[in-house]
Amino acid sequence: MQRRILIIDDHDDLASSLDEVFTHVGHTVETLKNRDDALRRDDIEAFDLVITDLDVAGPRGGGDQNGGPVCLPHLPDETDAEHIKAFKICAANYRREGFEEEELKNLVATILDYKIRYVDTIESVKDLHEYIEFELPSAISLMHIVLDYLMKRVEKLGVIKPEQSNLFIALDEAFVNAVKHGNKFDAAKLVRIAAEVSGKEARFTIEDEGEGFDVHNIPDPLDPENLFKTSGRGVLFIYNIMDEVAYNDRGNRLTMVKKSESVTET
Repeated sequence: MQRRILIIDDHDDLASSLDEVFTHVGHTVETLKNRDDALRRDDIEAFDLVITDLDVAGPRGGGDQNGGPVCLPHLPDETDAEHIKAFKICAANYRREGFEEEELKNLVATILDYKIRYVDTIESVKDLHEYIEFELPSAISLMHIVLDYLMKRVEKLGVIKPEQSNLFIALDEAFVNAVKHGNKFDAAKLVRIAAEVSGKEARFTIEDEGEGFDVHNIPDPLDPENLFKTSGRGVLFIYNIMDEVAYNDRGNRLTMVKKSESVTET
């Protein structure tokens, strides 16, 4: 199926390369050079996929001022950094008729592969403060691609050493819970993943569109009576691995923080 793809890239880090690749396989690609051009568009919802890669400097607010209808990253209200690199893949309006998970997986994998190889070099990410967001349909294979990418990002920024960290396990549990228990594998529902990454820490937020739950009602997996029950173990892993863990009142949004190993040692 031919897809409409919008790329907003103020330094052409990705736009030209992805335009060529996606056009070659039959998709329609449009590119914009800045956020203001995107805000002036009134047809954003017509695009199956929106990719943004922007430098954001100076004061900013949160909420819809930074995102909303154009699928731009919802930057945090407060941060110590004067400059943030903001990257997002948004498939909120991805047409679901004839939805094939493999098709979207290949698109996302291509984008992240190009970013890892040509943009996210070790030198370019040194001392970088980055805000990364994904809005994707509920599909486990998509979560695996995002997880692999985020692990590479935090490794390059020196937050963790993969061979010495269980961060992968915590993120995998959170992503699978959002798809499986939150959205119940419904591809019409989105999983929203945000990661704010610097050399000091990585902060992750995972939100699904499910009914939510009360984390306090999960059976204690350490209780001998629950020895053979699997429920609750994933949440226990997350609490043990991450430095900070918080659920919203509804129970459909999880925020986790992993401090840099160098900061923790200090």
